[in-house]
Amino acid sequence: MTTEPQGHSNGATGSLARHGPGFLASGLIAFAVDAGTTSFLTRVMGISAYAARPGAIALAMVVAWACHRRLTFAVKEPPTLAEFGRYAAVAWGAATINYAVYAAILAVLPWLPVEAALVGSTAVAMVASYAGMRFGVFAK
Repeated sequence: MTTEPQGHSNGATGSLARHGPGFLASGLIAFAVDAGTTSFLTRVMGISAYAARPGAIALAMVVAWACHRRLTFAVKEPPTLAEFGRYAAVAWGAATINYAVYAAILAVLPWLPVEAALVGSTAVAMVASYAGMRFGVFAK
């Protein structure tokens, strides 16, 4: 039997198989916030598809941090500013990848709905996001 630090998983049992459902649920919640905010800003507020994303990403990032703490990694310790700082660094790195892919898709396929570009860019950034959280932010 392995003893794990409270609230964290070790490498053997903390695999993607164990984290997968929580990561997927957290990601879907954050995606809904991101997509809903992006759609609202572009379609209702008339903001360009490029200008709408940074604010939508920031809001989704905070929601995702809370969800990943609870659903993906089951962290029992109280949140700290240092943890949020690590999470923000990983999330903004993944968001940079997300935005670059999103912009590239729209540049190459300008007729594509922004939501379709959002789905493609999110799928690419998801891999970097999980790796950063698993081995950086929530690794203990």
